[in-house]
Amino acid sequence: MTKVVAFDVNETLLDLRTLDEPFRQLFGSVTFRTQWFSTMLQLSFVGGLSGSYVDFSSAQRGALRMLGLREGIPLTEESVENIVGRMSSLPCYPEVPEALGKLGAEDVKVVALTNSVARVAEAQLTNAGVRDLFDRVISADAVRRLKPAPEPYLSVADAFGVAPADVRLVAAHSWDITGALHAGCRAAFVARPGQVLSPIGPQPDIIEADITGAVERIIEIDMTKH
Repeated sequence: MTKVVAFDVNETLLDLRTLDEPFRQLFGSVTFRTQWFSTMLQLSFVGGLSGSYVDFSSAQRGALRMLGLREGIPLTEESVENIVGRMSSLPCYPEVPEALGKLGAEDVKVVALTNSVARVAEAQLTNAGVRDLFDRVISADAVRRLKPAPEPYLSVADAFGVAPADVRLVAAHSWDITGALHAGCRAAFVARPGQVLSPIGPQPDIIEADITGAVERIIEIDMTKH
């Protein structure tokens, strides 16, 4: 029985493609945006695995500086902060508000669960116009362990006094889905363009192309069991 639906934020609800032009201006190609995001995740995950916590904003800055060094492009502090600052004003995918509103009409708590620090997460959802569609915004930074470590998912269950199996994560990242399933939660994968599931490990019972499809399946599978 799903009592809490937790949504990942970056690339699941919010569209990072609006950063393509700033990356083209800075590095000469929009492909560096995806390279930056992958490098940022690597820094975050290495921090977790090595026991040296790195918050998401610091990882974003570090990844930009690494790209600059690799490509021989000097980056000023202003250029770094310009990119990182834009993370707070990303638009949501067009189907998101209506789909979240539909889920909010059900007897379920709706939560944003993100690796972004709390201040940034609140700004992101507010600027995207969807903050009021969430009962709560939970940052993995609060437990100083980023997803896909189990602590962030378990913190959602703890926040609402439910079992991990009563929490369903919705995310567009394979690593996030795997983390949630290993933590004992349910999961729904949103197959955004370029995103695929890992063939290794447990698999989600919901796979859809967008948030509308995921929400419809969650209501069909989970809400009718209440």
